Amino acid sequence: MRAQFVLQEIWIGLRRNLTMTISLVITVAIAMALFGTGLLLHNQANSSKNYWYDKIEVSIFLCAKTSSNPTCAGKDADQSQKDALKQRLQGLPQVSKVEYESKEQAYERFKDRFSSTPGFVQSTKPGDIPDSFRVRLKDPKQYKAVSQAMLAQPGVDQVINEQEILKKFFRILGGLQSAALIIAGIQVIAAVLLVGNTVRLSAFNRRRETGIMRLVGASNTYIQLPFILEGAIAGLIGGILAAVLLVFSKMLLVDRLASNIQMASRLGWGSVSLVIIVAICFGVLLCAVASFLTLRRYLRI
Repeated sequence: MRAQFVLQEIWIGLRRNLTMTISLVITVAIAMALFGTGLLLHNQANSSKNYWYDKIEVSIFLCAKTSSNPTCAGKDADQSQKDALKQRLQGLPQVSKVEYESKEQAYERFKDRFSSTPGFVQSTKPGDIPDSFRVRLKDPKQYKAVSQAMLAQPGVDQVINEQEILKKFFRILGGLQSAALIIAGIQVIAAVLLVGNTVRLSAFNRRRETGIMRLVGASNTYIQLPFILEGAIAGLIGGILAAVLLVFSKMLLVDRLASNIQMASRLGWGSVSLVIIVAICFGVLLCAVASFLTLRRYLRI
């Protein structure tokens, strides 16, 4: 009987304040979707960092006829210089692996990596990418020691650290994550205010019933329960809608980012499921707590 009464009160409250309930659901859905998107981008960044950390290489490009470095004197690095550089690299304590890559091999790798952008590939000709040594470090943080040791060597045009490129990529991800979380925070504040207004209006409309329940000895918990569950149900519906939005966010934003930017590892659905569960639980808890705090004022009347 009590459960039936509580459910009846919840239905009455949701029906009486239908427009505000719909507004609350939409606000919670947007807030939780943005909050979840921020978490997805955070997980994507961490996943990419962990994936690429031990794959980071230092590219030592050798002199070519097209080199702008004056020390190259417009000449290709000869074989003796290449042999000396390889021997020098293998002798450095920071280096774990050294691979020589010719112009032809570099061009083939370039075509394979950027196969999704044919216009970019067509604008590059064989020979545009010079010979290089691709160096795997024992610790990517030791890049400067290797760079300083190699820049002064004959036949070296420039030294490029892939870690610097990755930092720019992760900085972009961090900016997207921060923007999503900031907007989500604003939406959470709006959701809390809407919950408060919805509960106040619902409590005002049912003040007579609430007064009668207090007179007959109903406990505060029993009086509060329908209002709190109203907020929790609105939060649950908003969380479910946010879950749908997060699935689209994963497919249209995170996966597309992983496909278009070659340096991003793809985020699995397991991580997305966890974020969805967190977003739904947070939405329900947010609305329930906001309802409870708002009701404390009315129960003292």
